[in-house]
Amino acid sequence: MTDAFPSRIPVEQALELLRAAAAGRGRAAEQVPTRRADGRVLAADVVAPIALPAFDNSAMDGFAVRHADLSAAGPATLELAGEQFAGPDLGLSVGPGQCVRITTGAPLPSGADTIVIREDAVEQDGRVQVPAGIRAGAHVRRQGEDVVAGEVVLRAGQVLTPARIGLAAALGIDRLDVATRPTVAVFASGDELAEPGMPLRPGQVYNSNREQLMAQLRAAGLEPVAWPTLPDDPVLIAAVLDDAVENFDLVLTCGAVSAGEKDHLPRWLQARGRIRFWKVRMRPGMPVLFGEAGRALVLGLPGNPVSVLATFHVFGRALLDALQGREPRPRWRARLAAPWHKRHERVEFLRGRLVQDDDAVLRVHPEPADGSHRLHAAAASDALIVLEEGAREYAAGDLVEVLPL
Repeated sequence: MTDAFPSRIPVEQALELLRAAAAGRGRAAEQVPTRRADGRVLAADVVAPIALPAFDNSAMDGFAVRHADLSAAGPATLELAGEQFAGPDLGLSVGPGQCVRITTGAPLPSGADTIVIREDAVEQDGRVQVPAGIRAGAHVRRQGEDVVAGEVVLRAGQVLTPARIGLAAALGIDRLDVATRPTVAVFASGDELAEPGMPLRPGQVYNSNREQLMAQLRAAGLEPVAWPTLPDDPVLIAAVLDDAVENFDLVLTCGAVSAGEKDHLPRWLQARGRIRFWKVRMRPGMPVLFGEAGRALVLGLPGNPVSVLATFHVFGRALLDALQGREPRPRWRARLAAPWHKRHERVEFLRGRLVQDDDAVLRVHPEPADGSHRLHAAAASDALIVLEEGAREYAAGDLVEVLPL
């Protein structure tokens, strides 16, 4: 196969090619009810149609007063002129020497500018005694102090967290424009694979990669479709994948991407579509394959289970984010809890466990079982430690980037 595509490239170059391919596909959007939009990616800015708060209101239960009626020297006694509870504005006003009983969230009566909390006041026979030293404007929520009408409060690319959903609802917004979630087909390949629950024949292993990928995608809010295992037969592989790439936005495969006699996917992708890159200078996961065919982008992950874990977190998530226009994820850094000897030139994605010590320093413990087949060790980890290109010695306490799993 002729290499008319980038090969053995740095991770950052591969990510640039991947994001460019996703951006070239355009981003479809749809409107969904706000109550069903959690976890979705905003496709358009959200502009506040009203102010928050929408009116001056009380932050506490107590009495609405005019600060001018209070004394700095001693208590003041005011006439109780009415009650305003949270709900419809009764149009009450507070005149000189008066106050109004009020509850949290209730509209501030005209003339009042301060709230005296109930615990600080003494009420008796229609009059309320207020202590000295009350601050002007105390416990009043002013109209627009949180959000000004016309303000951009949420931006395209943000993930809709519960707090953002709550903000949209507080503004009276019942529908939001979000990125359409890509459809994803998931394949594992290899005659050696048996399905969990079935007996193993000599030379077989259970198909863990497909279930691992399906779980990753569901955790990202997607509804992936698991296809039957691809056999080590180039004709059958082509027949199945030719169908998939015409019906899905993204096709994810595991295995058959290296340079062995049974690694048929690179040849199929080059013949059927276009390879954007093949092989990245990383460990584990160097043979990762990316391109496009039909209507789909195709991401071929290596077959070792830890390679699947690493390449999906590095490239799969980046691809899904780009397809939905998601804003960049925050980058985490931690201190190595133990030294590590990096003996090769490629970027390494080492498994590790995050621990915050008593001084609030985030530390990551490297997992010594670093083979790409060591799934038990990966299951005990909660982060990938990013070790930069080049062989070197890492000391305990060195600062490294981490990717939470």
